[in-house]
Amino acid sequence: MNPANKAQLQSLYQNRFGERLEYRDQVWATLCSEFWQRLVPEDGSVLDLGCGYGQFINHIRSRCKWAMDLNPSTKQYLDKSVTLLEQDCSTRWNLPDQDLDVVFTSNFFEHLPDKESLNRTLHEAHRCLREGGCLIALGPNIKCLPGRYWDFWDHSLPLTEKSLSEGLRATGFTIEQAVAKFLPYTMATGPRFPRFLIAIYLKLPFLWRLFGEQFLLVARKQSF
Repeated sequence: MNPANKAQLQSLYQNRFGERLEYRDQVWATLCSEFWQRLVPEDGSVLDLGCGYGQFINHIRSRCKWAMDLNPSTKQYLDKSVTLLEQDCSTRWNLPDQDLDVVFTSNFFEHLPDKESLNRTLHEAHRCLREGGCLIALGPNIKCLPGRYWDFWDHSLPLTEKSLSEGLRATGFTIEQAVAKFLPYTMATGPRFPRFLIAIYLKLPFLWRLFGEQFLLVARKQSF
């Protein structure tokens, strides 16, 4: 990505999320403690792919924490325990083979320009994960919000839990969990719910089916 595009990326996300950074940080603190931490080993190594302002990777507990993003603003928001990889995710990652226990990504794959970029990214995740390691992906489900999916300037790649599952299987992953409707669509707009209501929501899957518009996938690298 050239410097002009990085500047545009920085401006885009500042305009979209700037007024809600504190609230988003509180939400992610709850999501990590109430849901994601059970999938991330505290003595392991985790990468936050497309980490944005670092709300996941800052709050998750793990021995070794990595983040990847091209937004120039990212580094100022990351905790000192996190190592930033400022690179294109569809090129070879600056990590050795089988170095990670978890690759986590939220609302990122839809920003990639095409399926080939996503395919290369999935292959890099597979290469860097240890056998038995997992990729956790959260993202807007095009089936649940056809028109509103395109309300964001940088959405390029429409996905569902089924299409991404196919891509993951083709890359050598097995699908451990595939939820078509998990979280509501976006925290960029809409009401600001208190943390205790978010914690309750996470414990009641029937509410996911009513309000969820993002898919959740947990895919595991096969052990041979």
